[in-house]
Amino acid sequence: MSVNTIGKPMTRVDGRAKVTGRARYAADFNQPGQLYAVIVSSTIGLGRVTGFQTAEVERMPGVVAVITHRNAEKLPYLPHKAGIDPATGERLHVLQDDAVRFYGQPVALVVADTLDHAERAAAALRVTYEARPLLVDPTDPKAESIVPDTRGRVSPDRARGDADKAVAGAPVTLDATYEMARENHNPMEPHATIAAWSGDRLTLWSKSQYLVNEQAEIAAVFGMPVENIEVICPFIGGAFGTSLRTWPHVTLAALAARHVGRPVKLVLTRKQMFFTTGHRPRTLQRVALGATNDGKLTGVVHEGTGETSRYEQFMEALTAVTDYLYSCPNVRTQYRLTELDTGTPNHMRGPGEASGIFALESAMDELSYKLGIDPIELRRRNEPEKDEAENKPFSSRSLMQCYALGAERFGWARRTPEPRSMRDGRLLIGMGAATATYPAFHAAANARVRLLADGTVEVEAAASDMGPGTYTSMTQVAAETLGLPPERIRFRLGRSSYPQTPSHGGSWTMASVGSAIQAACIEAQAQVARLAAADAASPLYNVVAGELEWSEGRLRRRGETTSISYREIVAKAGAPIEVDGFAQRNPEVAERYSMHSFGAVFAEVAVDPDVGTIRVRRIVGAYGIGRVVNPLLARSQCTGGMIGGMGMALMERTVLDSRDGRPVNAHMADYLMPVNLDIPELEAHFVDEVDPHVNALGVKGLGEIALVGTAPAIANAVFHAAGTRVRSLPIHIEDVLTA
Repeated sequence: MSVNTIGKPMTRVDGRAKVTGRARYAADFNQPGQLYAVIVSSTIGLGRVTGFQTAEVERMPGVVAVITHRNAEKLPYLPHKAGIDPATGERLHVLQDDAVRFYGQPVALVVADTLDHAERAAAALRVTYEARPLLVDPTDPKAESIVPDTRGRVSPDRARGDADKAVAGAPVTLDATYEMARENHNPMEPHATIAAWSGDRLTLWSKSQYLVNEQAEIAAVFGMPVENIEVICPFIGGAFGTSLRTWPHVTLAALAARHVGRPVKLVLTRKQMFFTTGHRPRTLQRVALGATNDGKLTGVVHEGTGETSRYEQFMEALTAVTDYLYSCPNVRTQYRLTELDTGTPNHMRGPGEASGIFALESAMDELSYKLGIDPIELRRRNEPEKDEAENKPFSSRSLMQCYALGAERFGWARRTPEPRSMRDGRLLIGMGAATATYPAFHAAANARVRLLADGTVEVEAAASDMGPGTYTSMTQVAAETLGLPPERIRFRLGRSSYPQTPSHGGSWTMASVGSAIQAACIEAQAQVARLAAADAASPLYNVVAGELEWSEGRLRRRGETTSISYREIVAKAGAPIEVDGFAQRNPEVAERYSMHSFGAVFAEVAVDPDVGTIRVRRIVGAYGIGRVVNPLLARSQCTGGMIGGMGMALMERTVLDSRDGRPVNAHMADYLMPVNLDIPELEAHFVDEVDPHVNALGVKGLGEIALVGTAPAIANAVFHAAGTRVRSLPIHIEDVLTA
């Protein structure tokens, strides 16, 4: 195969469709006779609904139905839990009873002939409640932490050696607490679902990062066969984890469509996305470090607590990184949950790792100043030879190479070590660094390859594309494996009827789906070779497989020039050649190695000493992610993650009113995120890393690690600039001025 596309900075194959408006998102699939639904959200945070004043609303122009728990279809809500769902608890049963569990919970649905009529009627619907006192602040004295019931998925507590004793007896110690605010996903595209029934069959055009799970979840909710549901989602306008779960609005759209007997479109407002589709949980953490005078870690304690709802226990990998990141004989990690009267949190880019590494990497930076050792040198002195938690080697680990490359590109050598020692005029300049890491996940996946008589190839998989370039990268894998130019490949995703794949999250799409596509292409080549060898009219008749080779989309005997193309073989077959492929990680290899991506992030900030404003001037990241399929897309992923990390460090925070649990800044005016004028010079670099163990393609995930490590690098730079150690994110002007 002499057509090399993997590793090339190929532009997006779907780019023209997006910039010309031909790409269709969930809300674009309008149906004949379609109606519009608008959710009426609870205005209390805990209690029950006591009544509805529906009569006047039902007489308003265009109103077709007002659906509440009193007239809604009673749904079976059969058991169903995918890996993305909390192991313990039960999902919200929407419009099935009068209970209100959190502010903004759907309590009614208005269906009308136009969106305007539906919105006016929903605003006019009066709902009465019986409210109860609630708890939404994990720092409230009444809040209690619990040991999560993980149902065996993970262990909330892990230990090796005696960490507490080691920390207490160390020559140099650090013991600090860190806090990270609740964050909300705010992708460009809001959640949307169009539901249409045809007899007992249901079609959902729905924004989803996990089509086959949405299909299975709705089948369980309605008690119907999975095969009677089709979920369609060819494009996603950003998601970052918010569309991994199937939220109540999908059920409401399907319920409403069956209630009125017509297709129904339901699109969440920006405000509703702050309380009905999950969030990054607020976390409280303690990190205690013990070290020798020359910087060797002797003990590490990392205790973390995250918020969850009272009806489900959401868990994330808050303390997981601490187990393996640095060499230390005594490590103890502990994870707890605080049950609050809020909606269930959800995975958000770098879930757990991004929050946990802020505490750990801030603590490591603090320790470096206590010891008088360069922050990078401190990490180098604690670089492990293996995963000490699992007692197994890393499949590959390029952290020190990342630090070396990143430090060179960033100019770390120009940094003077003392806080407040670098200036640009009157501005204080700071440089900070932090480690990034994320597991190299892999899940079983399927794909289908179809060779056509015109010489083109169709590739199908039930994957999603929320923006990283799935269409393009999968096209590159198929093109290189088959030895064809990319323009001959047509990759299709976004239908639950396509071969099943895992969720489009967790940084495993390229590894999992890409490997399945590679496997399907290889099997297609084998089948085509068998057909050519069996055809008496073929120049390769009776040639055994071991003597054949593919080159530039043509099959030939090794060392000879006579060849035959896919087009010729398929044309003779008289029908397209269709092959399904499957890929999964070898369980023996998975058991033998610890598999992770690693990176080093460098940030430079300018702090105004008079008013406390913080400006990020530049960020440089270096990453070891195995094989890079498309450097152009990979750098785009990294810069997007860096921008998300800037928001985490300096801007993003959802504030809840303690009286009713209302998000007081549930809009883009007060929920701050980086905009164009905030974004500095961003660089992403990749070390040459070969990992033959992670999967057939040798790729590791990139989407999550691109955010992990950015926030602590910025926080560490703020300390270097201003001499102020801020242990709570986001960092505010007041933190710098009042410290």
